[in-house]
Amino acid sequence: MLFRQAIVDYLEYLEIEKNLSQKTIANYDAYLKRLLDFAGDDLKLEDIDLELIRQWRLWLNRLGGLKQAQLSKITQNYHLIALRNLLKYASKRNLQVLNYGQIELANVKRQAVSFLTLEEIDRLMEVCSSNNLNSLRNRAILELLFSSGLRVSELTNLNKDHINLKNREFVVRGKGQKDRLVFITDEAADHLQKYLNQRTDNASALFINTSANKQKDVQQDGNYLRLTPRSIQRIIQKLALQAGITKKVTPHTLRHSFATNLLSNGADLRSIQVMLGHANIATTQIYTHTTDLQLKNIHQHYHSKNKAQKERLKQPSQ
Repeated sequence: MLFRQAIVDYLEYLEIEKNLSQKTIANYDAYLKRLLDFAGDDLKLEDIDLELIRQWRLWLNRLGGLKQAQLSKITQNYHLIALRNLLKYASKRNLQVLNYGQIELANVKRQAVSFLTLEEIDRLMEVCSSNNLNSLRNRAILELLFSSGLRVSELTNLNKDHINLKNREFVVRGKGQKDRLVFITDEAADHLQKYLNQRTDNASALFINTSANKQKDVQQDGNYLRLTPRSIQRIIQKLALQAGITKKVTPHTLRHSFATNLLSNGADLRSIQVMLGHANIATTQIYTHTTDLQLKNIHQHYHSKNKAQKERLKQPSQ
């Protein structure tokens, strides 16, 4: 079987059987076709072996140059994962293909998770202290992201009737077309209500650009403009600068901050995994960094021979 036809079959399987989003399927398509770019359109599925993959990995690693950034190790691994999954699918169909388990991924250094302290969160919120519609909207965005741990794509897909402000909960559809229950705090619900009370439009979108500035990063929603992930990102970056926060702040930073705050206050990883919508708890374990400093402080406080000596000195002499 030609590899090109195998790609078509596999993508149809992802759409029909796995019910993956069109964006995810498009990513798989792009990763797999990079192997055709390297090996040629006449590549056959049964011709894929470890030597071909080794040469492809070298090609991926050298892709790019002065005019284009090279692919990161993580992105290179995405290509290999796509190929492994296709070979796994082909194997289940009893096709003679390379054992997908033989394809090893590159070791990738885990990057530190960027999050905001509670003091930085407060400073960010205080920037949105005005009562005009944009300020109320921006405060509602910040409160909702920090309160719920939503992905920015999930936030921008929300409509006004999606959120139950009385019960402070609602359902979102996240990655893999999976639904999950999301909870928000009383404070977030209050700020959302204040924002909605100021809305005089009949647009369905929860967060809109009322300036009607038709930029390429907004989507038409009736007579108003639904904010997109890029719009939200720009808003948060601007607010962070106004708050005097020098680190890079993105919508995902608030998602990290949500998980970090939960873990710091004693929430277990399994609960955080469910609230974030992670398919694998290994993804959630990146947040265990937050306990490192706490453990160090506990160790120094409770396991110090100097502490024991000081306690003895405090005792009155007999």
